[in-house]
Amino acid sequence: MSKTDWREAAVTLLIGAAGAVLAAFLSFPAPYLLGPALLLTIASFAGLKLSVPDWMRNICFVIVGITMGTSMTPEVIEAAKTWPASFLLLIPAVILIFYAGYAVLLKTFGYDRQTAMLAASPGHLSFIISLGVDSRCDVVTVSIIQSVRVLALTLTVPFIVDVFGLVSSEPPVVLGDMALPVLVVAIVASAAIGFVFLKLKFPAALLLGGVAVSISTHVTGVVHGGVPEWITTPVYVVLGCMIGSRFSGVSIMALRTAFFAGVVVTLLVTVAAGAISLFVSWLTGVPLNAVLIAFAPGGLETMAAMAVMMHVDAAYVGSHHVLRLLFLSAFMPFVTRRNRLSE
Repeated sequence: MSKTDWREAAVTLLIGAAGAVLAAFLSFPAPYLLGPALLLTIASFAGLKLSVPDWMRNICFVIVGITMGTSMTPEVIEAAKTWPASFLLLIPAVILIFYAGYAVLLKTFGYDRQTAMLAASPGHLSFIISLGVDSRCDVVTVSIIQSVRVLALTLTVPFIVDVFGLVSSEPPVVLGDMALPVLVVAIVASAAIGFVFLKLKFPAALLLGGVAVSISTHVTGVVHGGVPEWITTPVYVVLGCMIGSRFSGVSIMALRTAFFAGVVVTLLVTVAAGAISLFVSWLTGVPLNAVLIAFAPGGLETMAAMAVMMHVDAAYVGSHHVLRLLFLSAFMPFVTRRNRLSE
């Protein structure tokens, strides 16, 4: 990293930390994610150059994965017997949300079919951008609309859960802290597994590495306890910084129409995801707060962290988001290829 990169990162983290403190003071839900994301978005629009180093982001993904895995207990495994119906309903929900967003972007905002398709994808941002680079579409518009989706869901889902009184008062499992040497070994092992997953082109590979190591060691009883709060809190702040800095360096001209389109599409998919979540919760008996976060098409790492902070079943949430990404990995190339062939 150059001196400029270090300076950008330092400014980003300082603003993010201030946002986290302010959001906690104002009693915002999920303050350590929401505060940095909101304040850094404002700073980005003000023209500041902001960024989070890749190495820092990757470490955070690993730790979020480990945190998710610690929630896997015999009680959770028993509850997982009700999940297959929820998994089956997730796929048509993703398709419905995709085509609703696609129709709005195509008919209301007049984007070409390829741009509208990629911008309407309910997740898998980096994969979608790579598809956009390989096709004839407006990649800047796609990236802006997709970034708005991630930001807007990060900001709105905690408030929806809070306003409707869906925040659990206690975590599903009360854990002590892992011993520090054990945690260090877990992080190293998780990173190693994550890089293997990365080579195999798994979605959210580093996060899944943490989940794999954490679940295997906790279920077998080799490791006990969770990740200490003094580590998870800065991790959530960094994730919030990563979300809020997405608009850094984007011109106001490029933002104008695409930002508004992103807001409209995100409102649409939020309403659709909320309605579907009500039905899935009624059908399966899974608590509504868990279903809502699991079906909201936000970033996997962000939604997983949100689940932990809001005392929701992180294993349920994470497994649904992984399934969504795996499905989109096959579905989006299929629909965009069909579109190109029909043109």
